[in-house]
Amino acid sequence: MKDFKGKIAFITGGASGAGLGQAKVFAKAGMKVVITDVRRDALHNAVSEIIEYAGCTAADVLPLCFDLTCREAYTDAANTVEKIYGGPPHLLVQTAGVNSFGPIEASTFDDFDWVMGVCLDHVVNGLVIFVPRMIKAYGGKDGVPKEEFHVAATSSMGAFMGGAGTGPYSAAKAATNNLMYAYSMALRPYGGGSTVLCPANINSNIGNAEKYRPEHLRNTGYHVSEGTMAHLNSIHAGGIDPIELGEYLKEGIETGRVIVMPFGPPDNWMNMLRDNHTTIEEYVLTEVERNKKIEERMAERMRNMPNDAPPMAGWTVPEGAEAFGSARKDLDYIDPSRNPRFG
Repeated sequence: MKDFKGKIAFITGGASGAGLGQAKVFAKAGMKVVITDVRRDALHNAVSEIIEYAGCTAADVLPLCFDLTCREAYTDAANTVEKIYGGPPHLLVQTAGVNSFGPIEASTFDDFDWVMGVCLDHVVNGLVIFVPRMIKAYGGKDGVPKEEFHVAATSSMGAFMGGAGTGPYSAAKAATNNLMYAYSMALRPYGGGSTVLCPANINSNIGNAEKYRPEHLRNTGYHVSEGTMAHLNSIHAGGIDPIELGEYLKEGIETGRVIVMPFGPPDNWMNMLRDNHTTIEEYVLTEVERNKKIEERMAERMRNMPNDAPPMAGWTVPEGAEAFGSARKDLDYIDPSRNPRFG
């Protein structure tokens, strides 16, 4: 997809963070932008920011407030877009996401249902609801569309490696990646495309996600407090700017890239991916061989680490966040000495 002007974009989580950055980028490219969120006030503020940044009008930005995990509400939103703008989106970008940190063995059904509901189920909902409409409206034959169309999702570097402290999130993102790979192959004959965006850290307010967890899903196994949320926000403050991230996605869509990984110099993410896949390969080796290879790889990484590397931004633990990433204290089967973020 290369021509964005006059076309329709539907962006979930568009009231803040990565979704808002994407909305600004695609609105500036001349698209009519639909943004969704569960926070009505945030949507109102986002509309003003998009208009100011892109120089568009209020008629070019449609805010929709609903729960993305509710299929009936999502279907109603799709119908609203067609009624107002005359057709389904040419570009579907599913970015809404939440996360919470804690030992995976402490996770409750509510932890899984909330995180995977927003990070995975909402992506499934959008694809199932919108893709048939997009194919009917814009799809062609033999890879030549009547009009260009594309689906995208914001995933994470966490999709490529499991995290003992981010189990539901990493699982949801891994599944999202595979979904987008599948849709890339499926949409090609119709002339459509698919892209999955896998950033490492975004300057967003996802650290406050626990404040918006639905009441019926609040039985968490994790220690959550104002301090832990402040700690997450301090970490995310050092992440990539949302508009810059949106430009990365736009460039990836324009060039037909299925995976976009805006993670600094290529060596950074290539080494991380190689380490992860090497670890998987090493599981077929004997324990002695595996441990030797791991030790050799870690020693090589330490030798190549620059001595003047700047400290990572935002890693000062604020007061009240000392238990960040730990389980609730009343879960007596959890080993409190283990840090789930590192093993």
